[in-house]
Amino acid sequence: MIDEVAAHARPYVGRGQVADYIPALERVRADRFGIAVADIHGEVYGAGDWEVPFSVQSISKTFSLALVMSQGHGSPGGPGGSAGYHEDEIWRRVGREPSGTPFNSLVQLEAENGIPRNPFINAGALVVTDRLLTLTGDASTALLHFLREESGNPDLAFDQAVADSEAEHGDRNAALAHFMASFGNLENPVPRVIEHYFWQCSVEMSCRDLAVAGGFLARHGLRADGSRLLEAREAKRINAVMLTCGTYDAAGEFAYRVGLPAKSGVGGGIVAVVPGRCTLCVWSPGLDARGNSVAGAAALDHFTTLTGWSVF
Repeated sequence: MIDEVAAHARPYVGRGQVADYIPALERVRADRFGIAVADIHGEVYGAGDWEVPFSVQSISKTFSLALVMSQGHGSPGGPGGSAGYHEDEIWRRVGREPSGTPFNSLVQLEAENGIPRNPFINAGALVVTDRLLTLTGDASTALLHFLREESGNPDLAFDQAVADSEAEHGDRNAALAHFMASFGNLENPVPRVIEHYFWQCSVEMSCRDLAVAGGFLARHGLRADGSRLLEAREAKRINAVMLTCGTYDAAGEFAYRVGLPAKSGVGGGIVAVVPGRCTLCVWSPGLDARGNSVAGAAALDHFTTLTGWSVF
């Protein structure tokens, strides 16, 4: 079945535009495609370039949000967890509604008093990174340790070239952070927040790594070792925000086509969740006008059509 999905997606591979506003991403070959499916018991299946590492970019936002929401169940991924922390704290600082604007837009922040529309646009992810930095003391390392543990791959690492490239071309993200800081919506100095944000986006993972690491969202909050990262209602809420906000300002179209909670990144990856069954990751660097992988979306559309597995 995975081979059939890959074959269906093949004509779409190479379509779209590789992200060029981050020079380190522009050098990735557009003809790559991989897909991996990890079931809730840890079995993994893949096709194509499913074991080739790529830059996760905004997919990291899902894992950062999960770590912030997990505080109060312990302190996974790093020291300094706040035992009394409640998930509602983050939702006072970031919304849960689709933005309807590009992921790096400044437009809504002034009208909405520095509160980003959701945690998956850049402004919202900066607030989540800021909170994770406060809770752990080292947001990027906490995220990396968590991803290593959940994926079972101890060799996961940051890509220095991507992080440097993002920092050199990160004026818009710095502007978003400074603007929110002017409304009192950041707890840490802006340079520290954006540094950790860039490092998080620069993590390199394969489709296999991401499908396995995202398994806690299919297992209703249970980690790979069986311990609880999130309460079932919290995992449900992350999945809900992924469905409505996870593919930038194309979330409605993606829900219509695919019918799964998903988070995309401009590195060409998309992670999607079938609650109670499995987690998928697809990767192909060619992006549509809204920043989502063309071949990846086509593959996920065909997957849900073949299996009938969707949330609808």
